[in-house]
Amino acid sequence: MLLDHIEFRVANASKSLRFYQAALRPLGIELVISVPPERTASGGHRHGLGRDGYPSIWFHDGETPIAPLHIALAVEDRVLVDSFFAAALAAGARDNGAPGVRTRYHDAYYAAYVLDPDGNNIEVVCQSKS
Repeated sequence: MLLDHIEFRVANASKSLRFYQAALRPLGIELVISVPPERTASGGHRHGLGRDGYPSIWFHDGETPIAPLHIALAVEDRVLVDSFFAAALAAGARDNGAPGVRTRYHDAYYAAYVLDPDGNNIEVVCQSKS
């Protein structure tokens, strides 16, 4: 089973959009669509980011954010993990685990973790030794 998309609530969609555009740019993830408040169920701004024109990461405001969540994004090589981490910190993320191998999972699990503006734990992981 593959995940088609995820959507979550944020306190400020404009602030989160700036953060996610900067943090995910090294992964080739960009803004695909923005939906104005008058066209959303929450009455807030809604943004969809993804690759190749398909929005797979959605967030919106207009509702109280739910408890922080953990999102893990898979990449093909460790350089992308490092690039994400640097870009996310530059965009205002809080360090929640610098890039490195997490042997508690397995010997090739190379990941970095940051906290977004709402405290969500965003992980980027490469599960190969390259």
